Amino acid sequence: MVIVMNEQATEDQIEKVIAALTQKGYDAHRSTGATRTVIGVVGLSKTPLDPREFEILPGVHEVVRISEPYKLAGRVFKPEDTVIRIRDVEIGGRAIVMMAGPCAVESEKQLDIIASSVSRYGARILRGGAYKPRTSPYTFQGLGEEGLRHLRTVADRYGLLVVTEVMDTSQVTEVAEYADILQVGARNMQNFNLLKDLGRRKTAVMLKRGLSATIQEWLLSAEYIMAGGNHNVIFCERGIRTFENYTRNTMDISAIPIIKKLSHLPIVADPSHGTGLRDKVIPMARAAVAAGADGIMVEVHHEPEAALSDGPQSIYPEQFAELMAQLRIIAPAIGRAI
Repeated sequence: MVIVMNEQATEDQIEKVIAALTQKGYDAHRSTGATRTVIGVVGLSKTPLDPREFEILPGVHEVVRISEPYKLAGRVFKPEDTVIRIRDVEIGGRAIVMMAGPCAVESEKQLDIIASSVSRYGARILRGGAYKPRTSPYTFQGLGEEGLRHLRTVADRYGLLVVTEVMDTSQVTEVAEYADILQVGARNMQNFNLLKDLGRRKTAVMLKRGLSATIQEWLLSAEYIMAGGNHNVIFCERGIRTFENYTRNTMDISAIPIIKKLSHLPIVADPSHGTGLRDKVIPMARAAVAAGADGIMVEVHHEPEAALSDGPQSIYPEQFAELMAQLRIIAPAIGRAI
């Protein structure tokens, strides 16, 4: 259920509605748009809610029942697009935000070479894994906190934000000390304890789609985070597992406009994991931007043949420059900018 306030509703009237909900044992999530305030009602309580009790309260315009199980992530709760602002970077605004860097942080020198290139060509966010969830226990698992220190040091050197993965609740506090955006990987999309923990924080969360997750399951994972109070959630389409095995995953471009229709939250695309093939990254990045993605995240490595993780899907810095040049042509055609 959402409660839509009148355009002229006072702050006192809004607070009284929230207090009435809290008294009945529900959580009230406020969203203030350009013209009116909407209050999302979530939670379980022994006291049933009668919409008529709230429709008669001063300042209330209407009470709307929501049929979808995702209350806070949906457009009924917040019709306007959410723009997540981190320092001077806006995700979900007119500008398409580029995130680039290696799959795994291998050393400060390696990271510096890559960051200097991608920042020069237009990246705003440095990606890189310090903790790596790998299919095989015998492959490189990341540098841990040392990798986080390298990410923060190098990103600050070039004026970039940091996005990196957190794998477990025990890592959240540590990773949040270094990162501007906490990434939930595909394998953890339904790690509900982790999602709840992230919901208790204000640090932005990038939620990758699970390997075989439906769009509704993906939206409900975002709901777990938002129900805890953290509304700074970014979706990331990174390909799903299908019967096709030519590519590493099947990049679901259609998920981008679907999410844009169902949710107010921003969405970025990861064509590196979406295809697993270097020569397919740029075409799929172009397609994702044309489909409405708010950002693109790609893996870039100056020596991908020697990379400790995902070398075949990492593009060279000069290919990243080529991608940026192409996106600067596509973006204005759909009313966006790079």
